Order: sequence, then C-alpha cells, then structure tokens
Amino acid sequence: MSPAKGTLIVTALRATKLTRIAATTATATGAAAIALTTLGTGTAHAATDTGEQHKPLTVQAGPAEAVQKQADQIAQDAKKDKSDDAKSAGKAKSGKDAQLDGWIREARAIMDKHDIPGSYDGIKRNIIRESAGDPNAVNDWDVNAQKGTPSRGLLQVIQPTFDQYHVKGTPDKLTDPVANIVAACNYAADRYGSMDNVDSAY
Repeated sequence: MSPAKGTLIVTALRATKLTRIAATTATATGAAAIALTTLGTGTAHAATDTGEQHKPLTVQAGPAEAVQKQADQIAQDAKKDKSDDAKSAGKAKSGKDAQLDGWIREARAIMDKHDIPGSYDGIKRNIIRESAGDPNAVNDWDVNAQKGTPSRGLLQVIQPTFDQYHVKGTPDKLTDPVANIVAACNYAADRYGSMDNVDSAY
C-alpha cells in the first residue's frame, strides 16, 4: 500500500469517527431525529423534524482533546437551552395560579393557629373541583340555590355555614378567598375530620 493511500484511509476513518462522536453527543443532549451529513469541508449539519434551524456543527479532525471540548460545548449549550425553557415555563404560569397558591398558604397559616386540619393538596384539590379557583363562583342551580342560599366562593360555602364556622381574624365576607377557605375547612373538620377527607360535594 502506498503512503498516499494509507493517509487517505486514516483521514477517512478519523472523519467517520468524529462524525459518530458528534452524532452520539447530540443525541445524548436530547435532540430528536437528528440527521448528520458530513461535507467535504468537515462540517456536519444537524437537522430535526421540528423544522427549527440550527447552527452547523463543525467537526474538525484533530486531537481527542479538541473533540472532547467540542462535545462538552454541545452538552453545555443543550443544558442552557433546557434551563431557558424551564424559566420561560415558570414565567408562563398564570397569575391566577400564583394568587390561589397565596390564598391557600395564608389560610393554612390561620388554620394552624386554630388547630384546623387540612393539607395544601387537600384544599387545592377541593377548590379546583368546587370553583376552578374562582373566588366569585356562585352555584345558582342546586338545592341550596333553590332555597335562596346559593353556595359561593372558592369552596362553595352557603352563608349559614359560613356564619357558623367563620374564624375570627379573617374577613367577615363569604367570598373573601382566605375567609372562605378557613370557614370551609373548619366545617369540613367538624363534619369529616378534615378537608383532606372530602372528595365530592360536601
């Protein structure tokens, strides 16, 4: 075998190996359906089935350290993209969710002072079922509504129940979010042991 042919084979094998390293690294970072095309210039282009445009991934023949450095950079870029996506998702969380979270936490602080049981999850689960988180929700069709005392607020409490189980230190208003939660949990504790034990209309 001539030296020229030997050099060409080694170069071809090296380029193939580098392309595999790039493909493996890109796959490990979570890219889907990646197609790598090695051009004569030694540049591999990554494309996904999402139609997004990506910067060309340049793979140059060289020491293993250089290839490793490039692979590390790819992984670091992917990690940053994932972090940015998570931050965007957090910002996208609606103000309504954050507001509901605050009402529940404030109510639980008051409940703790008065030994009223009820976990965050148990309260939120019932709120979502009863009012979908709307403090001004009104049930104008059930038996209570027909009797002239419609259920209102986050946990759909009727006025007589609110008056009986209202906790001092909270506003004396049925539709006040915190007062509604605390009174409803006080009632549920008296009747069911805890709001956590309520899984349907109560």
